[in-house]
Amino acid sequence: LSAGVCCCCAALRPRYKRLVDNIFPEDPKDGLVKADMEKLTFYAVSAPEKLDRIGAYLAERLTRDVVRHRYGYVLIAMEALDQLLMACHSQSIKPFVESFLHMVAKLLESGEPKLQVLGTNSFVKFANIEEDTPSYHRRYDFFVSRFSAMCHSCDPDPEIQNEIRIAGIRGIQGVVRKTVNDELRATIWEPQHMDKIVPSLLFNMQKIEDIDSRIGPPSSPSAGVKEENPSVLAENCFRELLGRATYGNMNNAVRPVFAHLDHHRLWDPNEFAVSCFKIIMYSIQAQYSHHVIQEILGHLDVRKKDSPRVRAGIIQVLLEAVAIAAKGSIGPTVLEVFNTLLKHLRISVDFELSDKHSSAESVTLSTSSKENDERIVQNAIIQTIGFFGSNLPDYQRSEIMMFIMSKVPVLGTTSQSMDHSNLGELGTRRIQIMLLRSLLMVTSGYKATTISNALPPPFLDPLLSPSLMEDSELRQLVLEILHNLIDRHDNRAKLRGIRIIPDVSDLKIKRDKISRQDVSFMKKHGQQLYRHIYLGCKEEDNVQKNFELLFTSLALTTIELANEEVVIDLIRVAIALQDMAIINEDHLPMFNRCGIMALVAAYLNFLSQMIAVPAFCQHVTKVIEIRSVEAAYFLPETIFKDK
Repeated sequence: LSAGVCCCCAALRPRYKRLVDNIFPEDPKDGLVKADMEKLTFYAVSAPEKLDRIGAYLAERLTRDVVRHRYGYVLIAMEALDQLLMACHSQSIKPFVESFLHMVAKLLESGEPKLQVLGTNSFVKFANIEEDTPSYHRRYDFFVSRFSAMCHSCDPDPEIQNEIRIAGIRGIQGVVRKTVNDELRATIWEPQHMDKIVPSLLFNMQKIEDIDSRIGPPSSPSAGVKEENPSVLAENCFRELLGRATYGNMNNAVRPVFAHLDHHRLWDPNEFAVSCFKIIMYSIQAQYSHHVIQEILGHLDVRKKDSPRVRAGIIQVLLEAVAIAAKGSIGPTVLEVFNTLLKHLRISVDFELSDKHSSAESVTLSTSSKENDERIVQNAIIQTIGFFGSNLPDYQRSEIMMFIMSKVPVLGTTSQSMDHSNLGELGTRRIQIMLLRSLLMVTSGYKATTISNALPPPFLDPLLSPSLMEDSELRQLVLEILHNLIDRHDNRAKLRGIRIIPDVSDLKIKRDKISRQDVSFMKKHGQQLYRHIYLGCKEEDNVQKNFELLFTSLALTTIELANEEVVIDLIRVAIALQDMAIINEDHLPMFNRCGIMALVAAYLNFLSQMIAVPAFCQHVTKVIEIRSVEAAYFLPETIFKDK
């Protein structure tokens, strides 16, 4: 009688429950009963309104089996769910999906690694299904939190730890793919989600850095490596996430990177930070590059009181980002980049000087190392300014040259300058040298059509100011900047080193006919250039490099800017220099006087061959021959030898 009652009860049970029960074999090792699964699938497709009940009943069974540790039946239930999901694409699938996600959550919450991986695999399959209509009420907060936690698994068994981390990364990838394409459902980009997703990916990416310290993007790994290596999988997921970022949510994706690098102290050394931002810059859409650069500049401002090495690390990251962005669109951040970098150059000089003042009172080894670290910061800033500037188009580069020049502390030009009032003499000189070094890098390779475009009065006047002649190094930088701007045919390398050139034609000097605009420029500003060269020769602290640069200045002026009038002016300058050395009203040291005589000899030898006036050439050659016998110290080959 009892058996009959049981049969009657079974017959009275709803059909969907009977169909669900039939897919479970007596022994779970036998796996899913395929014939009955086909019946259940057919029933679900034929009666889609029953899908939500099928899902709820499967969820009930799965929950019971998880609690009872009947993992074989759990596997069968999830396999059935996966098959139903793949088969059904109707409107009624929405309630079924809720049951499905509830079951996946149950598996992820369990402490059993196999169930966590099983739940992740099912979620990834679901993420790849394109639903007919998006479900705007559905949220994935739990899955973001859970998958992020799995990415940080610290299981004592390395294999299980690896397996769980891979599952966590794949789960995050699934969440991103499922949510990121729906414009109306932008919850995944909210800061509370990005603050979990991005650090979880970086944490796993960092592991490969720790192992083999690779810098930059990796070579594309094989499929097997991708599956087995959490770091490679995390990097691919990170690239995919960034590639989907848009104008409105770019910053939310980038800011957690800074928090992670700060928290784990990854700016010094900064190999991983550089690698991260290379990945970011290559993954995002090119038009958003300036967003990332702005974020780096903002973070540099936030960390301005940190140790020099941390600041240098951030600046180096900025350099790498700029190097990649320079190939595309940098947008409106050009002046902001330079302004921020110049501000931090000033801050670094301030720190260096304050360290020197404190070391004057108590001499310690740490102070000198701090000063050296500040020099690292300053060099990193100059390198970044130079690289950024040299990659700009000429019209922007000329603006930046003017902008940097306006920041150089020069007497009589305080309109745009930074506040240098409390720097003191030493600080002002340091700032001048740093800014001129930056300017030297920006002007490198700059080719203006006319010299007046390269050296407009607002730029030329402060550059040739007496304020920038008070130091040997300053004068060298000014002359090198002039060389960059005057030398439009790349002749400078042929003129390197001050010497008597036997045959100038061997140098194969390139030159064009002097343009009308250049003639006009020399009429207006020629005397200013001659005066600068003349006064530059008079300075007592000149060394060999100063004389070499002065020779190159005269030679380049001859090649690029000299018509007949200018040639006569240049000869007059040379004779005036020789008179200065002979009469010696300024009481110059003997080395300087001989250096000036050698400079004049080398230049007039070059000039006489360039203008090819036979009598002039013969006279210069005769004087040089007599000097080589009777006064070799008046020739560059002798006076500029070591010792």
